[in-house]
Amino acid sequence: MERIRWWEDYTARHGGKMDNNPTPGNKAGGLTTILEKSLGAAAKGGTTNLCGVYRYAEPLDTNGFVFMDSPGYDPCSITGQVASGANLVCFTTGRGSVYGCKPAPSLKLATNTPMYRRMDEDMDVNCGVVLDDGVAIEALGARIFERLLEVASGSPTKSEALGLGDEEFVPWQIGAVM
Repeated sequence: MERIRWWEDYTARHGGKMDNNPTPGNKAGGLTTILEKSLGAAAKGGTTNLCGVYRYAEPLDTNGFVFMDSPGYDPCSITGQVASGANLVCFTTGRGSVYGCKPAPSLKLATNTPMYRRMDEDMDVNCGVVLDDGVAIEALGARIFERLLEVASGSPTKSEALGLGDEEFVPWQIGAVM
């Protein structure tokens, strides 16, 4: 609740609203509010218990499923996760964000097959097979887990194989950013 109150105060100070949808990509993808996007993000957590809530780039001291308060801008958000101690990133993208991170390998999970096909040189896993080919979510989860183990054991992600990720450090700039 403290984080929500912080965001309410932050948006009010900068003339914003909590029910806004600030990005053209979200609107083009069919979302009408940032709250709808947040519901999707919460659903990605599955059914496990939330074990901790952290501020941006705060070092983690809890195991399990945790939430970090961060902006929605992909490079900035993931920079905070890496600063907190993440050493491997699983990044879902439906519109084709190409974030690749040298300090911590970034495994990109394409949420739909058309985007995966357009960007297969930089997308690691096509999650669109659940809808397109009827692959069970559990089976896809097992594939993703196996790929995570491979990457954690030294196999490069597609971004790493392409030599991408040197310029992906973007800290959160608190306040109005133009």
